[in-house]
Amino acid sequence: MTRSTSTARTTGVHRVHHPATGRPAGAGGGGAVSAALLDAVRLRLAEAGAEPTITDVAAALRAQGRPYGDTEVLEIVRELRAEMVGAGPLDRLLTDPEVSDVLVNGPRDVWVDRGHGLQRAREVRFADEAAVRRLAQRLAHTAGRRLDDARPWADARLPQGVRLHAVLPPVAVGCTLISLRVSRPRPFTLEELTAAGSLTAWGAALLHALVRARVAFLVSGGTGTGKTTLLAALLGLVPTHERLVVVEDSAELVPDHPHVVRLEGRPPNQEGAGGVALRELVRQALRMRPDRLVVGEVRGEEVLELLASLNTGHEGGCGTVHANTAADVPARLEALAATAGLGRDALHSQLGSALDAVVHLVRGPGGRRRVAEVCVLSRGGGGLVTAVPAVRFPPAGGQEPGPGWAHLAERCGGLRAPWGKAQ
Repeated sequence: MTRSTSTARTTGVHRVHHPATGRPAGAGGGGAVSAALLDAVRLRLAEAGAEPTITDVAAALRAQGRPYGDTEVLEIVRELRAEMVGAGPLDRLLTDPEVSDVLVNGPRDVWVDRGHGLQRAREVRFADEAAVRRLAQRLAHTAGRRLDDARPWADARLPQGVRLHAVLPPVAVGCTLISLRVSRPRPFTLEELTAAGSLTAWGAALLHALVRARVAFLVSGGTGTGKTTLLAALLGLVPTHERLVVVEDSAELVPDHPHVVRLEGRPPNQEGAGGVALRELVRQALRMRPDRLVVGEVRGEEVLELLASLNTGHEGGCGTVHANTAADVPARLEALAATAGLGRDALHSQLGSALDAVVHLVRGPGGRRRVAEVCVLSRGGGGLVTAVPAVRFPPAGGQEPGPGWAHLAERCGGLRAPWGKAQ
């Protein structure tokens, strides 16, 4: 990474100034750190080849000929580290506990999702398009990924757990595009998801029973519906004496469980070698004595190994899959299996005895994520598997039985439901 030199232009940060003082807005209600002071400290550090640590920043401030308090030193350290080793002007958004997604479409086109849908972050901006590109490349480099004209996209996990996706022009039209998905320091519990309106109290009890009965299931839904969030919460309900082996393309699942081991895929290097696909990782996971095999997102040929494992005594396995509706899940898995050369009849034969249920999530008005239905997978007369609704959760609240309820209730140990009552 190239070290910043002397000006805000070099780092690519555009500062938003307080309307009354003219100084840059920052933490602590207005920001007492002037742009001129930051530039002077930045130049001093660059000349000395020093890092923006508290000690080095304090020494640079003493060289200015006047004393500075601890609060001001810490604020300068925070801003400089954000520019030189952090996420620049996006740092404040990424440290906001309510933020789940940060999207950069241009130097003055930044959007944020705080759980109520996307909103423009008007207070955050970059100096120019080149600044957005530099930040994307630095973040990709931090994650050990290549991002340049020869490989104009990157998908990686940053050290702090943030999921990064970036695309450079001309593939990205107009400006470099950055998408950041923020992981919570700890997973949500079912109680917290219930309080947030993602599911009813009885729905939470149903999902708890589903995990306790070692039902093999998939969490389905569109992008940003909360599939990973719900799956992490459900994995936290697994008995503590069981071993979870989690396989992911990019590690995002962090369940609250004492015995979790994780395998993460790896893309090929510049020469096209060294890549590790999820399909191979699922094979390796089966040799690691898993009580529960978890595939963070089923997105390709690994569906074969997952279904095969669930058909050979590995009960209670689970994962997520992108699908518009629960009814679309069998067709989605069919398409994924076709990429590995598995025919339709063979896939449905495996699917019918491997997976028991699908928990489907949607995102409604205002961005609220919620469980819409739970379906059971049933093989029809022609041998094809379909998703039969067992329980529906209307937007207004409560729950309604579907034709698959009797089968799901039996699979979950005779669970009973107060139909028609909002929970």
